[in-house]
Amino acid sequence: MIGLPAGVPIYLCTKPVDFRKGFDGLTGIVTTAMNHSVTDGSLFLFVNRRRDRIKALWWETGGLTLWYRRLEQGTVELPKTEGDTSHIVIDNVELAMWIAGVSLKSAKNRRKRMVA
Repeated sequence: MIGLPAGVPIYLCTKPVDFRKGFDGLTGIVTTAMNHSVTDGSLFLFVNRRRDRIKALWWETGGLTLWYRRLEQGTVELPKTEGDTSHIVIDNVELAMWIAGVSLKSAKNRRKRMVA
């Protein structure tokens, strides 16, 4: 699991990406298709067409970091989006579930009970 500081916005690109793209190509997708700046400290996630590989682009102090994950079995599920949305926002918990192969559609948030 990627150790991210709390509160880092995580953007998941909902359109498959050509995985020959590196730093510059993915930065282009972030700025043009997702309308964000790659240097704002957010984490940007990309999936290939077969959905068996994940790339993550993150700006750290002094430069960009690119992570690459190849799934040995199965594929990741891309969430359904309304209209022509190029990305969705997820949180750290959803990221962990998504990478682990848990369906985000079937996952439910349980209300926490306050104990007096």
